[in-house]
Amino acid sequence: MNAQPALHLVAALVLAPLVLGIVNRTKAKFAGRRGQPLLQPYYDLAKLLRKGAVYSTTTSWAFRAGPIVGLAAVLAALLLVPFGGTSATISFSGDLVLFAYLLGLMRAVTVLAALDTGSSFEGMGASREVTFGALAEPALLLALAAIARDTGSSSLSAILHSYWHRADPTVVLVLGALAVVLVAENARIPVDDPNTHLELTMIHEVMVLDHSGPDLAYIEYASALKLWLFGALVVGLAVPQPSAGAWVSFPLAIAGMAVLAVALGILESVIARLRMEAVPQLLVGGGALSAVALLLGLR
Repeated sequence: MNAQPALHLVAALVLAPLVLGIVNRTKAKFAGRRGQPLLQPYYDLAKLLRKGAVYSTTTSWAFRAGPIVGLAAVLAALLLVPFGGTSATISFSGDLVLFAYLLGLMRAVTVLAALDTGSSFEGMGASREVTFGALAEPALLLALAAIARDTGSSSLSAILHSYWHRADPTVVLVLGALAVVLVAENARIPVDDPNTHLELTMIHEVMVLDHSGPDLAYIEYASALKLWLFGALVVGLAVPQPSAGAWVSFPLAIAGMAVLAVALGILESVIARLRMEAVPQLLVGGGALSAVALLLGLR
């Protein structure tokens, strides 16, 4: 492994929880509060790892495997995504399809673990997760197809390294679609609220209520890495990559991730969560943006 992919891997593994810390701190400032320390997500993960896990007698191996397989899937997806001028650890033609499937695997094992508890409450959350996922995944796939058609490559590394060398309006449409997918896939407002305790509106959080200790730590860390992955796609398309190389592009991309985290915090502070029946409309709108971007590429 050369130094550049290792640089991205280390940055993602170390800084992903910090993105959540920046989001929470920004929301606290908008609410007039001091807020949590920026490193609070790290403290929470360390506390969970020190605790023991409790398992219901109604659960099977699927419940225990869900957090581990989900974390493994997002770590594998991390190997496929370049960042800040660095190359992906693994790159090949069509890797963007594998990227989408790995994220789908993460969703699938989380849903199966929730269903394995036999709880109707967690089953409700799993049903909502699958319903909204069925609308978010086409938007993601169409967005990836649009930028693949626009650049003539089906490898994420080639796409993100060359996209800013092409003056094409489809980037605006793709960024809009990816922004919708980002908030939907990461349980952020206006689609979901990661801090909610209102039972009738919970989606992601309700599926992990029975997890505890290290299992919950794996889920929370995988969620932070998933947010980093989608942020890397958005930053890779939105932030120009200087010709000076990765040692200039990489700090610029890190700054872009920080700006994205602040933007998420501001967004969640100034808008309310959508009504449940309005979420599909938002996701269909994101899919429409991706479809228009793809049609423009086919013109």
